[in-house]
Amino acid sequence: MSKAVKFIKSNLFLLSVVIAYLVLTIIRPPLGVLGIKNSGYYIKEMLMIMPVIFVLTALLDTWVPKETIIKFLGREAKTKGMVLSFLLGSISAGPIYAAFPFCVMLHKKGASIRNIIIILSSWAVIKIPMLLNEAKFLGLKFMIVRWIITVIAILIFANITNKIVKDKDLPQRKVKEKSGVTINRDACMGCTICTKKYPQLFQMDSKKATVKEYSDLDMELLDSAIKSCPVKAIEYN
Repeated sequence: MSKAVKFIKSNLFLLSVVIAYLVLTIIRPPLGVLGIKNSGYYIKEMLMIMPVIFVLTALLDTWVPKETIIKFLGREAKTKGMVLSFLLGSISAGPIYAAFPFCVMLHKKGASIRNIIIILSSWAVIKIPMLLNEAKFLGLKFMIVRWIITVIAILIFANITNKIVKDKDLPQRKVKEKSGVTINRDACMGCTICTKKYPQLFQMDSKKATVKEYSDLDMELLDSAIKSCPVKAIEYN
């Protein structure tokens, strides 16, 4: 019974969505079926896109030093950081949810809250491909005016959020699973990469990585798992 309760609590939102779809399908079958089809489409899209995003995020985390992120996207980057954040968001590809693991990595390496908000907002509403289509269908003048107003709004919201939300408010907690191995369960995205890299040590529990009982560590496999984690949630001290 306790496992069932734990499962329900861990998947409360998902279960609520499933129940909502069932009720909608019973009351309005055509609308319910359409909703299920649309959800299936987006789930399929996520399964195709997210593995690529995880790999690219891990590569960027490995290749770009923390000092570089702090210099160009940290609190002291100021105008330079905001301009670069707008550029990163505007030239991005893929849906907005693909930006979240990327921004987690940037924040962990020193990017400011303000610049993360700018990247996410730019990614969502002023990507270059979007602007080109907007100019094509609604006209160049409309696109330019809308872009200017949107940029101003993003700057306002980014600065307000930067004053309200602090670094400590983002997932920072590290949970020590076993001696020497530390996992940030708040940052863990449940990508299962660590369980594939080192299945003798890592396992999934409630869609989060945990550590199995062990007596010895294979440092080569552990190092591979640490480096492969897209959000760098695994540490060994």
